[in-house]
Amino acid sequence: MSKIKNIIWPQVILFGDSITQFSFQPNGWGSEIANQLARKCDVVNRGLSGYNSRWAKIVLPRLISKDSASSNHIAAVTVFFGANDCALEDKNPQQHIPLQEYSENLKDIVKHLGSVGVSADKVIFITPPPLHEPAWEKECVLKGSALNRLNSVAGQYAQACVQAAGQCGADVLDLWTLMQKDGQDFTGYLSDGLHLSEKGNQFVSQHLWTLLKSRVEHLPFILPYWGDVDPEQPESGLLCD
Repeated sequence: MSKIKNIIWPQVILFGDSITQFSFQPNGWGSEIANQLARKCDVVNRGLSGYNSRWAKIVLPRLISKDSASSNHIAAVTVFFGANDCALEDKNPQQHIPLQEYSENLKDIVKHLGSVGVSADKVIFITPPPLHEPAWEKECVLKGSALNRLNSVAGQYAQACVQAAGQCGADVLDLWTLMQKDGQDFTGYLSDGLHLSEKGNQFVSQHLWTLLKSRVEHLPFILPYWGDVDPEQPESGLLCD
């Protein structure tokens, strides 16, 4: 009897902070991408709430390494950090990362991915979204602190993310710019001034899918459509490549 061959599912890995971690909630951008790729690709959530790019760079080798059997089957990786890095140093020193270090950390993340076989053309950076300061200040006050982020500073980190992507050959989704394009009111994209609302999640999934599509549209539908399975001899179709 011949050995049954395991099916290896390609992966799209979502690596980021809380905006990624929460993306698998109902109507989240991660769950929308996973729905688009059902039966073609596993969408893996590696969102780490509260993390900045320094901590992300440290833990990444534990998440994706040469020893990971899946590293040879990664179709794409999104890298979505900056919303915590851009915290004001004097108000939130624990999460703050200096702008230049943030840029270098992003490039180091791409270097590590390249070292384990995930080339830069499979990487999509996502910039931090814009910040609605009045709404986020209310959240800060509830937690006993002063406003600890500014939209203008988030914009500096978004620009650094775009530049880093260009320097290392990765793609980029510039949320900070797109959500404010032509002076539009971006507040509806946010639930609390920082994290995404349902509308914001839809915005991210639609724009991200535009970038992801070329990386995954060639992937085949895994296992036969049910109508193509021979009910008399199902093994003939279900156990072949």
